[in-house]
Amino acid sequence: MMRYIKLVNFEINRFSKIYLSLLLITLVSQFAGVIIVTKSLLKDARDIMKEERLSEAAYITNYGGIDFNHIANSLLFVGPIALSAVALIFYIFLIWYRDWFGKNTFIYRLLMLPTSRLSIYLSKATSIFLMVLGLIAFQIIILPMENALFNSNVPQALLNEMSISTITIANPILSLIIPSTFTQFLLSYGIGLMIMSILFT
Repeated sequence: MMRYIKLVNFEINRFSKIYLSLLLITLVSQFAGVIIVTKSLLKDARDIMKEERLSEAAYITNYGGIDFNHIANSLLFVGPIALSAVALIFYIFLIWYRDWFGKNTFIYRLLMLPTSRLSIYLSKATSIFLMVLGLIAFQIIILPMENALFNSNVPQALLNEMSISTITIANPILSLIIPSTFTQFLLSYGIGLMIMSILFT
């Protein structure tokens, strides 16, 4: 068991620099998206109110309020999620290619370790699955902060305040990576784990 844990730790450490870069890109890009898109939305709203000589109440009646969906659908918000997903899918293939076809054919050294070959297989699968869960957990942690920043920057009269659960349900990408029920979570990520295991095999 200890050898298996060490192998998992070893695999995570090999990808740690890229992984931390993905987390940092997500953090910076999404918070920048909140600030930039919010300013753009408020500028557009003010321009419309000025051109059409509307009060805030009249603007809300005609055009509706400003909500977090505008942020969640922007490229600065969705882009890092897509980038992280592509990077981890790419790593599913790279994790084996690097060991079998790299300069030092590292797989032979792994196979000579006094542990079962299944442990090597499972350690690679576990490390990727843990990194996927880590990215999801990171998104769940920063999403309320982004929502709070958005709410604080939009005037109350123009704001359509949304809860975190409403945001995740309304956005197709967030609803995919953050399922609303535990059953959906098990189903979605169980299927993902099965596909990864088939690719590994």
